[in-house]
Order: sequence, then C-alpha cells, then structure tokens
Amino acid sequence: MTKFTLAENAVHLGLGAIAESEPPFTGMQWYEDYGQRHVADGAEGRLVSMHTFHESWDSWEMHPKGHEVVICTDGTITLIQEQRDGAEQRITLSKGEYAINEPGCWHTADIDAPATAIFITAGEGTQHRPRS
Repeated sequence: MTKFTLAENAVHLGLGAIAESEPPFTGMQWYEDYGQRHVADGAEGRLVSMHTFHESWDSWEMHPKGHEVVICTDGTITLIQEQRDGAEQRITLSKGEYAINEPGCWHTADIDAPATAIFITAGEGTQHRPRS
C-alpha cells in the first residue's frame, strides 16, 4: 500500500469500482491528459481532487455529462452558479458544507481568504470560458 496526499495526487474512480492515483497537477493541460488516460470510463468516471485557493477563479467551467460535488474543507468559498436564464446563484460554503453543480451548469468561485475544497467531478467533456 502506498500513501498519497490528495492535494498533490488526485484520485480517479472508474468502472469496476477502481481507484487510481493520478500524477501531480501541472496546469490546465493536465485535465486533457487525464481525460485521455481514462477515456474508456466515459461519463461514469469521477475525478476526486483537492485544491487550495488564494484568489477568486479567473474562469467559468461546466461539466456536461454529470454532477460535481464541491466540499469546503477549510475557509469559505462562494460558489457562483449560472442558471439557465442567465441569473447567478451564489452559495457560500464553510468548512464541512457542500454544494452540487448540476450537469451543464456553468460555475465559478469567489475567494476572500485562503480556502480549500474537495471536488468530485464527472469530468468528461468539461468546458472552460473566461470570466469577465
């Protein structure tokens, strides 16, 4: 058995109830590479990752093929979800609280002070767009 740190090595949960440690995060290209590594799992694969943020996100993201669970583990995170009519819903999460991003829901986050969250993501087909 090997020990890992979630902040450094995300986990892929795949078909057949597998769990595989992922290589360290290296930037946005990492997500495309992750998708290639696990393409056979399709929409059923899940990425479990943990990130600490020191500033608000500079982009929006959307996962078209599944739900994403966002669990705040330290600090506070204000999750912003864009509704189908274009209105924004703001959900502030504190330690131990979570929210769910529905499939196809564009979302971003505001951070006032360092905060950490765990993400359980159905990542196939994830899209990004700049935050204006």
